[in-house]
Amino acid sequence: MTSSDSATETELQEARPPDLLPPWHTPEREELQLQARRFATDEVLPVANELDPQKGEIPASLLQRLAELGYFGITVPAEHGGLGLGVFEYCMVSEELARAWMSTASILARSQGLGTTVADADRRADLLARSARGEWIGAIALSEPDAGSDLAGVSTRAVLEGDEWVVTGHKRWCGNAKAADFIQVLVRTGDPEEGEPRSRGLTNLLLEKKRGEFPEGLSGHPIDKVGYHGFLTWDLTFDGVRIPAGNVVDDANAADGEGEEAARAGMLKAKEFLNTARVHTAARAVGLARAALEDSVVYLQEREQFGHPIADFQALRFAVAEMAAQIEQSRAFYRQVAHLLDLGVPCEREAAMVKLEATEMAVRVTNQAMQLHGGNGYTTERQVERHWRDARLTTIFEGTSEIQKRIISDRMLPRSPLS
Repeated sequence: MTSSDSATETELQEARPPDLLPPWHTPEREELQLQARRFATDEVLPVANELDPQKGEIPASLLQRLAELGYFGITVPAEHGGLGLGVFEYCMVSEELARAWMSTASILARSQGLGTTVADADRRADLLARSARGEWIGAIALSEPDAGSDLAGVSTRAVLEGDEWVVTGHKRWCGNAKAADFIQVLVRTGDPEEGEPRSRGLTNLLLEKKRGEFPEGLSGHPIDKVGYHGFLTWDLTFDGVRIPAGNVVDDANAADGEGEEAARAGMLKAKEFLNTARVHTAARAVGLARAALEDSVVYLQEREQFGHPIADFQALRFAVAEMAAQIEQSRAFYRQVAHLLDLGVPCEREAAMVKLEATEMAVRVTNQAMQLHGGNGYTTERQVERHWRDARLTTIFEGTSEIQKRIISDRMLPRSPLS
């Protein structure tokens, strides 16, 4: 019997997916994790393998399954029909989904109570229930051509005319905009006085719309991306778009409130959203890196060179060990920061740290996985190229790696008067 025959007859061993260990383990969390893992493997992955190469969008049937499982309302309180869980569970489920297709983990962020913090309590309760059911899935229009990392530079203008805001401006990088039920738009409703923060006068407005349509005054075109398929990302032009005056979505009502907190409510709300988004991005990055590692473990056993499966070669085995260690480190970190967010502990620095570390790790690990796959990795025949393309984006959105470094260093080092 040749070594080739022996290798063929040997059953390939798949990488063992991560267990939920103490101190994070509870029976309920374990059940949720395993459910998400089965769903990702059995239902999401086949769809991703079919549609991602076509730059296809997540089908309505898959969105419906996400809704049935309650994943659009993981963090929505149970009294409003959600699962009533925390950022920890939200990130845990998202890691499992990202392991199959990052876009399915990302679409969850367009719900979770997003676009519900309106002033009217009854309406807020109705929107929360819709969010939990997957009937209130949105898009977020923060960035502009000249305001990405610097959100205080937002120039899209909203002027109050009677009982409506009239919005004019240009937004970019708005994922899911046309398919959404609403767009949460960061606009400027006032200008800072001399000596005031540049973020003064920013407000989040809620633009309600029909799925698959743009309302009057709003137009746009999809941005052709290298990866991150599953939903379209839009460049939007607002030309006199009208939004009801009551559609202000800030905890402190920027339209009617008083004082510095009210004046800066739009920026404060954007920062609060970004803290959770950055930990969520870390979890998605871990899912992508894990996918690349698990695919590599199988491939190294399949591929033979010099009469042996290449999994026998020490250099490649050591590469796998390093990849696994880096993934585990980032997973432990995102779980810790998610736990802090659930406790209500201020952790802007830690959220920036975990976003920085996990996303840069995902780029390294998926790149190494491509190398382990050799020429086969540089084809669309293998899933590893998708993980690589998607991982590269994680270092850019929700704040670039450079912005995370600025956040971290600004909380550690004072600036001199010469700065």
